[in-house]
Amino acid sequence: QVQLVESGGGLVQPGESLTLSCEAKGFSVDYYSIVWFRQAPGKEREGVSCISPVERPSYKSDTIRGRFRGSIDKTKNTVYLQINNLKPEDTATYLCATDRRTSGCRSWNTNDFGYWGQGTQVTVAA
Repeated sequence: QVQLVESGGGLVQPGESLTLSCEAKGFSVDYYSIVWFRQAPGKEREGVSCISPVERPSYKSDTIRGRFRGSIDKTKNTVYLQINNLKPEDTATYLCATDRRTSGCRSWNTNDFGYWGQGTQVTVAA
């Protein structure tokens, strides 16, 4: 059974850093990419970073690229998203997703992903 389990969220102050984890169960991250999304209250879900076993991490925008860092630990079957210099506008539920079809990063369209984690909440406030 395919499962994605996120963890690492919390309440942090502006300027702090946080590392989110997404553990894959029922499949190997050696073969499939995993994408981080986030959804702020009242906003659409947006792509953040794609973690691939065969490519460098990719980021949805240059703004995100500057403060976000995706990584993979194949020994733990887990991908990570480090967020530096957190800002209040980073407040959102962060979710990871996979299509379990491709090892590369091909899409930011939420409709292309059939497997989702439950999400982990990140709240940035003074």
